[in-house]
Amino acid sequence: MISDAAAVDLAAARRIEAVVIGASAGGFEAILAVLKDLPPAYPMPLVAVLHLPDHHESRLPELFGHRLALQVREARDKEPLAPGILYVAPSGYHLQVEADRSFSLSCEARVNYARPSIDVLFETATDAYGQALAGVILTGANYDGAAGLAGMKVAGALTIVQDPASAEVPTMPEAAIRRAAPDLILPLAEIRSLLARLGENR
Repeated sequence: MISDAAAVDLAAARRIEAVVIGASAGGFEAILAVLKDLPPAYPMPLVAVLHLPDHHESRLPELFGHRLALQVREARDKEPLAPGILYVAPSGYHLQVEADRSFSLSCEARVNYARPSIDVLFETATDAYGQALAGVILTGANYDGAAGLAGMKVAGALTIVQDPASAEVPTMPEAAIRRAAPDLILPLAEIRSLLARLGENR
């Protein structure tokens, strides 16, 4: 069921300090759709895990960078998170957020058959940001991210899932809805609008 306007307004009034996004199959276009109108001075960091084949050189910073106003780059080990930047996980590494709100990279075992894993990013970002975090699950063909989003919901963070009816591949959003009972279930255009409104609160 799609979230109503009152629930969206309530969420938009929250003070959020970082946004994490997980996607898989169909995720490149979905991430573009939710971030395309955000300004270069967006006041929060955004961090995305998009599943890619192992040993596949990622061109995501270049591809996103040509189409977004935000700065885009691969997250680097020990780099502090900064506003106005979309960080993408390097291929073949888990991307973690440390307690001091810097990144770390890990080659540990796959989680839900994935490395980078959305669950790993979400769980560590929740530890670092708590209620000041927003998490977004978009289109995808597996269950990665559902457990991480559920933990985020328990911690009081803002949890958002793409409406499965609007997803190129609905498996990932459906799994997240079942596992996490997210705060909001929205089509891409409404997720984009909400992120813009959250930025205006900072």
